[in-house]
This record gives sequence, C-alpha cells and structure tokens, in this order.
Amino acid sequence: MPLPNWWRWSLAEFGVYIHWPFCLSKCPYCDFNSHVREAIDEAGWRTALLTAIDRNAENLAERHLDSIFFGGGTPSLMSPATVAAVIERIQQYFPASPDIEITLEANPNSVEAQKFADFASAGINRVSLGIQALGDEALKSLGRAHNAKEARAAIAIAARHFRRYSFDLIYARPGQDVAAWDAELRAALDLAGDHLSLYQLTIEPGTQFHTAHARGDLVLPEDELAGDLYEHTQALLGAHGLPAYEISNHARPGQESRHNLVYWRYGDYLGIGPGAHGRLTGAEGIKTATRQERLPETWAAAIAGGGDGMVETTEVTADERLVELTMMGLRLAEGIPDERFRRETGKGIAETFDAAIRARLADGGFLDTDETVLRATPAGRQRLNAVLSALLA
Repeated sequence: MPLPNWWRWSLAEFGVYIHWPFCLSKCPYCDFNSHVREAIDEAGWRTALLTAIDRNAENLAERHLDSIFFGGGTPSLMSPATVAAVIERIQQYFPASPDIEITLEANPNSVEAQKFADFASAGINRVSLGIQALGDEALKSLGRAHNAKEARAAIAIAARHFRRYSFDLIYARPGQDVAAWDAELRAALDLAGDHLSLYQLTIEPGTQFHTAHARGDLVLPEDELAGDLYEHTQALLGAHGLPAYEISNHARPGQESRHNLVYWRYGDYLGIGPGAHGRLTGAEGIKTATRQERLPETWAAAIAGGGDGMVETTEVTADERLVELTMMGLRLAEGIPDERFRRETGKGIAETFDAAIRARLADGGFLDTDETVLRATPAGRQRLNAVLSALLA
C-alpha cells in the first residue's frame, strides 16, 4: 500500500535558514544578498527576526527540526544574544532532534573570532569559516578583509570551541596552477577538521569581478586547467579521508553538513530574513516556493507593518519539482533514490527518464547503472550541466 501524503511529507528533512544581510565590505566575487551599512540597529533587527519567525512558523504544521543555519551576509556580526534568542524562538515552534545541527557562517577576522566562545554558549554547534585562501596575496586579490595569519588563528579558535567546523577555499583563481593549489590544499588539510568546502571561482553578473573580467583585467584559468584543478582536488581530498559528498563539499563519512543535505536531498526548509528562499510541503503533499523581500530596509518595513516578509509564495508544479530535485540531487555522490522521485513527482526513475538516454550516459561513464537510484559518476558530476541537459531535454 502506498504511503499517504502526510506520512511521506513527515519523512522529509526540515531546516530553518536565517539570513543576516549585512557585511563590513562587499567582496568582488560575491553575488549574495549582502549589504554594507554604516550603522545597524541590532535590537531592531533582533525584534524583526523574532517577529518574522512568529508570523511564518505559526501557520506551519509541526515539523521535526534537523538543522538551523545562519547565513549571509556575515552572521558572525550578530551579537551572541541575538543568535541565542533566534534559536530559542525557532525551537518554540519545532521539536528538535537531540543532535540538531546549528551552523553559523563566520569571517575569520580577530574581532569576530573572539566571539566564538559566546556563540557556542548561545547554541551554535558548528561554524563555517569564509577563509577563501591561505596566502596574503591571494586574499588581497579576492578582496578579503583578513590576512593569512588571522585565518589560521580563527581556525584554531574554532577548533577549540566547536566539535564540528568547516572552512571554505576558492580555487581556479587567476594565475593559479596545479602545483600551487596542491600546496595550498595540503596546508588546508593540516588545519581542517572533518569538513572542507572547495569552490571553483566563477564570474557572476553584477559583481566587481564581472566588470573586471569583461574589461579583460581578470583572466581565469582555461577550462582544461580548471578541470585539472578539480580532479586534483577530488583525488587529494579522497586520499586523505575527505571524499566529495557533493560537487564542492568534502567530509569524513558522517560529518556532512546536515543543513546543506536538506537542500540537496530536496527536503523542506523555512527561509527567514531579507531575500531568504524556502521550500515547504503541506500535509496534503503540495510543495510551495517562498521568497522574502530582498532589500533589508524593505523587509524590515514589511515586518514592522504587520506582514511576514514574503514577496512570493507559489506552488511548485510536478514538472518543476522534477527539475529541482534532479538538479540538486545529482550534485550528491549518493544520487537520488527512486523513492524520492516517487515522493516528489508520483513517478519513479524508469517512468521519468528515457531509458535510451540513461543507457547512453551510463555507457559514457557519466551515470551509474543502478536502477534504484539516479546517480552521476565522478566524471558525470564534473560535467553535470551536460548530464542534466541530456536527462531533462
């Protein structure tokens, strides 16, 4: 007998994302919803976030909470008191797992690192540090406000206060070759805990790097070299016990980011704060996409005026669910089980994707042949856009 919709819905992972939109400066590669302001009324913002949680959570059926993620912007600019208040308010609405993961993104400058002990006391049990590079010249070229010494010190402080910590690095930077990246990766492995995020530099519209790239002032490595850097990353991290569980994320088994797995496994999450997105499935099985007002001042005014901050709430159609599920899930090394397709679209893998196309991709070494799961091989994940184009054509 098939599972009823309410039971299928209750099995899905659930997280809450809190967006703090402010930064001390705007990095030239960043297209996130981040803003620089001379002054921030933190007490006012704390009230706004708590009110937004009340107005958005009170209408949700009770969900089992797997994770909370404070992203941005730079959420480590928040006071630990604000973080503690937000965590407490969220948990008033949703029963939490005993091992709930509560992550805060942080910059590694010394002022913010000094707050790590207080963040731990506030309820944070995992930090994600925006290191981005381990050399002063590279950090300067990326527009980062910290230096390499501060980065290393922040990692050491994080390791003292949090059992779980991660940090980000950006590769395929201008002038970078495999030997230089290998040396930086090995230095990172000496500092790492059980998780690393390694992102290839991309040029995003609207950023300073986009303007510089268009002028010819910023030249990225050629595609072949970028591919070599990616492959070297996979091989070296895998050899050191941190295989890629997602295209850009590496962890020891069991130490994957639970919150990010909510996204990639197409679970539900409530997004709170300027520009925050969400995906919520009702007990009747209808999935809704949500988006909050993007500009901080507009969002805050909407909350002060009695609203919930939402600018968009739309039903995700079965076809859209298929596309989103496939695009997110094939980023994962574990792939997408047949049951998840049935839960989201009402159809299994064999009914959804053309058998000849799947066979051709499998013969080319880009898809696994297991019929119970749709899973890209390492070569397929490296060429994921082409795989997706073939499957979803």
